[in-house]
Amino acid sequence: MAEFFRSGELYRIAMQMERTGLAFYTAVAEQSRDTSTRAVYEYLAASEKRHLKKFKKLWNTTGKSAPPESYRGEYRKYIKALVKDRVFPSTAVAKSRAAKSGLSAALKTGIQAEKDSILFYTELMNLLPDPEKAAVRKILSEEKRHLQRLLAYQTEYARCLR
Repeated sequence: MAEFFRSGELYRIAMQMERTGLAFYTAVAEQSRDTSTRAVYEYLAASEKRHLKKFKKLWNTTGKSAPPESYRGEYRKYIKALVKDRVFPSTAVAKSRAAKSGLSAALKTGIQAEKDSILFYTELMNLLPDPEKAAVRKILSEEKRHLQRLLAYQTEYARCLR
């Protein structure tokens, strides 16, 4: 039986990425003693939760769209390669990394996770049919804001340590 790529597969991957981000940010928020640090991570966790709901809705309504491939399985292999080495391969790993992280390490991990998400969602945009792109574009924009917020917080944190 031939394998065909469907946008629903991308949404399943996106939902898993959001679940792992949610697990990480929630765990870091729970262990944060500083109220401003806790607020940053609670905000990020709430955003991941909203993204998860949006991707679930898209997944439930997705069509049977398939981008043209140069060879059978091209996009499946590409997406697997794209997400293979992401920061959080599972929610268990995300929680474990949060438990072992101090604030500096948590910031670096969160920054890398947001970069991974931005890369994935940018590529996702190239593979989706036009009607599905608007929702992903909005999530991509939010992920960029998350990255900016974490970078700003990292700068502020470094300044406090001087």
